[in-house]
This record gives sequence, C-alpha cells and structure tokens, in this order.
Amino acid sequence: MAKIHELSENLTNQIAAGEVIERPASVVKELVENAIDAQASRIRVEVLHSGLKQISVQDNGSGIAPDQVDLAFMRHATSKIQNEHDLFNIATLGFRGEALASIAAVAHVEILTSTDGQTATRAAFAGGVKKFQEDAGSAKGTKITVGDIFYNTPARLKYLKSPKTELLKIVDIVNRIALGHPEISLTLASDGKVLLRTPGNGNLKQDVANIYGRKVAEKMLTVENEDPDFTLYGLVSEANLTRSSRNFISILLNGRYIKNYQLSSALLDGYGNKLGGKYPIAILAIEADPLLVDVNVHPTKEEVRLSKEKELSRLITSAMTEALMDEDEASPLFQLTPFKDKTQLDQLEFNLKPNVVDTRRPDDFQLEASQVAEPEGKTDITNKKETETKETKEKAEEENKQEEKEEKTSAPEYVDLNQVREDDQYVLTKSWDQHVKEQTALPPFAGGEEADSPVISKGDQLLNHHLPALRLLGQMGGYLLAEHGGDLYLVDQVAARRRLEYDQILASLEKDENYQQGLLEPLVFDFSVYDYQKLKDQLPLLRQLGLEMEDFGQNTLLMHSYPTWLKGEVTVQVRELLDQLLSSRESDGKSLLKLVAAKAAESNVSRRVNLTGAEAADLLLRLQAASDPYRDASGQVAVVRLSQNDLSKLFKKGK
Repeated sequence: MAKIHELSENLTNQIAAGEVIERPASVVKELVENAIDAQASRIRVEVLHSGLKQISVQDNGSGIAPDQVDLAFMRHATSKIQNEHDLFNIATLGFRGEALASIAAVAHVEILTSTDGQTATRAAFAGGVKKFQEDAGSAKGTKITVGDIFYNTPARLKYLKSPKTELLKIVDIVNRIALGHPEISLTLASDGKVLLRTPGNGNLKQDVANIYGRKVAEKMLTVENEDPDFTLYGLVSEANLTRSSRNFISILLNGRYIKNYQLSSALLDGYGNKLGGKYPIAILAIEADPLLVDVNVHPTKEEVRLSKEKELSRLITSAMTEALMDEDEASPLFQLTPFKDKTQLDQLEFNLKPNVVDTRRPDDFQLEASQVAEPEGKTDITNKKETETKETKEKAEEENKQEEKEEKTSAPEYVDLNQVREDDQYVLTKSWDQHVKEQTALPPFAGGEEADSPVISKGDQLLNHHLPALRLLGQMGGYLLAEHGGDLYLVDQVAARRRLEYDQILASLEKDENYQQGLLEPLVFDFSVYDYQKLKDQLPLLRQLGLEMEDFGQNTLLMHSYPTWLKGEVTVQVRELLDQLLSSRESDGKSLLKLVAAKAAESNVSRRVNLTGAEAADLLLRLQAASDPYRDASGQVAVVRLSQNDLSKLFKKGK
C-alpha cells in the first residue's frame, strides 16, 4: 500500500481552483461578487483577449487592510462568517474563502486596495506564492488584475472554447449580475470597447433596456407577490415576446443568480399554453430568509437547496398568472368581454341540472296515424323488436355452425410447406424460385460489383428516392387519397407542401439565388450584448440567407432587405429566424442553411388549405421529384402507403 502523506498547500489550491475556476468567466464572477459584498456602488470589469490574457475588476468598496492582504489569499479565510451558526444564515455572495486563493494558484494576480482613499497597498501573487507587497496610492476600493490564467496548468487550457465563446460567457454572467443588482453601476469593457454600462439607479427596467434593448423593455410586465416567507419582484415579457431557449430566464435569490429547474417551470406554468413551446424573457428577484436557503451545496454556488421550494413555486405561478391577467384586462379585446369574478347563480343552477340535454320522448308522446307506417300484422313495436332480435341470433348461430363445419372439412389441421399457396401468408409461393434467382443476381452474389454494395431491389429504390405517379382519388379533410398499382396512398397535404417549400428554399440558399425585397426605410433590431456579439460574426451567413444587415452599433443591426421566401409579418419572421440561429448548436454553414430552410418552411406552411382538383393533382405531381416525399424536413410523415396485403390484413381477409 502506498504511503499516505499530506498534500502541499500549492497543490490543494490548484485542486480547489479546478472546482471554482473553470474558465475566465468564473474569475469575473468571483471577483464581482466580492466587490458587491464589499458594499461597492460602482464596479468596472475589463478583459483583454476574452479574459485569457488579462482580467481587471475595480470597485469603490470598503477595501482590504494592509495586514489582511495575506489572509485574503489564504484558503478558508473570510470575513463573512465567524462560526458554524453563520453557515445557516448567509447573506453574502462569497463566503467560502476560496476564490482569491484558487485564482492566485493558477494565474498571476496583482491587487491594489485602499480602505480610506489616502494610503493603499499593492501586492502580487503567482502560483499561490506571494511575490511582493508595497505601499502605494489609490482611491478607496480594490482593483484586482488577473493575468495569464492557467499558465502553470496548461492541461486546463485545452478545455476552453474559442475566444469568442469565452467572451460571451463573461458577458452572460455580468448581465445576470447586473439584473440582480440594479442599484449597482456595472461596466464591462472588452479590449477597450464598452459592451455594457448600467446606471445603478435601481431601475430594473432601465437595466433590461441596456441589456436586451429598449423595445424588449417596453413589453415587460411587472411581477410582484409575497407571503410570510418569500417576496417576489421582477419583470417578465408579454406572451407574444418569446425566445427559443431558456437562456433569457434569470432567477436571483437574495441577489445571487441560481439555476433551479423547478422554479423555472413554475414561471412557465404561469403562462399556461400561451407560449407555444417557446420561452419568455424574465428576471425574477426572490428575497427569502437565509435560514430557508442552503447555498453551500455547490462550489460555484449556482445551485441552492430550498426548504420550502413547493410553496415558492406556487407563489411564482400565482404571481405570473396575475401579471398576465392584468395584461389581458388592458387589451381592447378583453374589454369587449369583461371578466366576471363570480358565476351567476341561475347560470350555475342551469349547468348543474342533470337533464339539461334529455332527448327521451315524453310518456304521453304519440305519432299521428299518418306518420305511422307499420307492416301488416305488426302493431306492437316492442314485440316486433324482440322477434327480430331472436330471429337474428338464431340465424347468426346457424351461420357460425355452418362455417365451423366447412373449416373442419376443407382446411387441414397443419400447414404443408410443400404445398404451393396462392396467398403470401406462408414461406413458399409460386414466385419463390423467381425471387431467389433475382436476389442471387444482385451483388455480392453476382460478383460483378463491389461486395459492400447494398442489396436493394428496384422497387425499394423507387420508394426510397421517388414517389410513383399517383392518380388522385379524392380529398378528405387535410388529406389526399391516391392510388398506384392497386396500392392506396394517403398524403398529408400540409407535410407535403412543407417538403416542397423546404426543397425550394434550400435550393435557392445553396445556389445563392435569393430574390430580395428592398425596404424604403431600414428596420432596426435591438439585441442583448450576448446576442449582438454572436450575430456580428454571422453577417456573411445572413447575407447568404438574403438578409442584408449591417452593424449599427449600440447592440443594434439594420436590415435593408429580406428574402422573398419569408412570408407574413417581416419583423416577426426575421426575429424568429435570428433566434433560431442564436439557439442552434450547428457550427457548419450547410447545416445552418438546412435548419433555416426547415424553419422557414414550417412557418410558411402552417395550416391546410382547400385545394381544387387541379391543385391537388399538381401537388402529387411535384411531390414525385421531392428530395424525400415521404416526410417533411422535421420528420413528420407526409405519405402513407397501404398495399393490397396491408388492406387484406386490416380487413382480416384470408383468415
């Protein structure tokens, strides 16, 4: 057995850094949270090369005394808890005493701090070791500069994403912290360019405008609710303002951004079925007694444990329902049919009456003599029904006995495999030898082609790639009925039209032959900092899609023209297309083109239409040349084929 020994302090710090410091965004999060705990009202974050080269966080907080600088960079040293009782009453964001020690273990760190704005202390650490400490001058507060992250642990660098992705992670975490603390002025700059600046005046809607755009802020609804344990406040988007992912839902508990699926689901439940499978923009701040929250369950403190999670979920859903109900009451449509708090008693009594819909004839009901047409000798209706029922049963029993007798005399009790049968319920048929001959003529048995060629019959090739020429039989609802070679084909016209629309759009995108509609005045699209940074790199792809957009600065893009295959309201369709690109995980251009074409086809063909006979026949004709006529781009079945054998099985023929 290997000898047990104690790990060095430097090694333990690097292990702790592996839990706390995953990427440059983790450094930003820890340093900004420390600044908030220091009662700072202004915080400035600057990064160089997406934080991989340098991260600087400056605040105007309380600062650190000169004799406590060393303690600040020691593990498990903190000013935020004193004893074990404080663990269950934590009101600060950082309390573990691991952040600075973990950062200094994997990077070069320099700190400049002052408690009074007159004298300051400058110190430097690298690899967990203190390099120097000296007196300096500085305004009140602390400035920490982190450079060359993971310089002594190069294996960690390979797990980082591209510089663009790392910058977006930093933007995302700063956005959420800013939304959780509208009373603090936050500034984020990357390579000298300001990406975010909040005023710090406590106005949450103004912060939403700075982060997500002014048009989004105008469509946000206020949410408020409370009970003896929790207090809720926040802003949520109207039901018609949605996004394609959950990334725009921010839940903050006591100022701390957390990830909690149950609370997010409770927020979505408040919308009911108004979202249509999409997600809202929401900022929900929750104030709770620290005794009800355990934040010490995860190193990064993004996951917490709540002792009254179900009660909080019900409170959130109730608050959402009330906010959306207020929106409905404000709409003109709702004012035409005002909401009634109580059901009228007479209406309630009417609804609960057991025989409201009773189609039975009254006891004294009689038909006139002219309306009665009875067979001769039959006057009693009841006797007639009983007689007919009895005769029917006797006749059915005689037929069953006759069928059983015929089966016993004609059908053998076993299956003779040497006997050739007309049907296809058995292995041997008249065409057995012919089928064997055809299969042996195909590779790899024939030997004329490569051995790895697939064995596919001509009929299968036809079904896999093309639809045979169909003869239209009729229409029923949203389906077309057609036949070919004695087989019945059922065609879903919506899915079939989507396949044709998808093929047409994709062909124009791949050939770069987009016909565009110009705009007299360009449309302005506002984005969050996160989305704006992503879309700036996608401008060439947007031009290939037919969207002529240019960078207008201040997190906005201008659109001068759009492709003609976009149907409906242009602003809504373009926004949905951009959301699809932002939420997509596809990286290569071809996959993105297919994704956009599928989304556009689904949007353009949303419901069935009444087709004339000529239009239905033309649809079947064009469907023959589709890339995959049997399903649309999303995988929805478009064509179902029922062969003669399938129909025989459905009607239980031959049994």
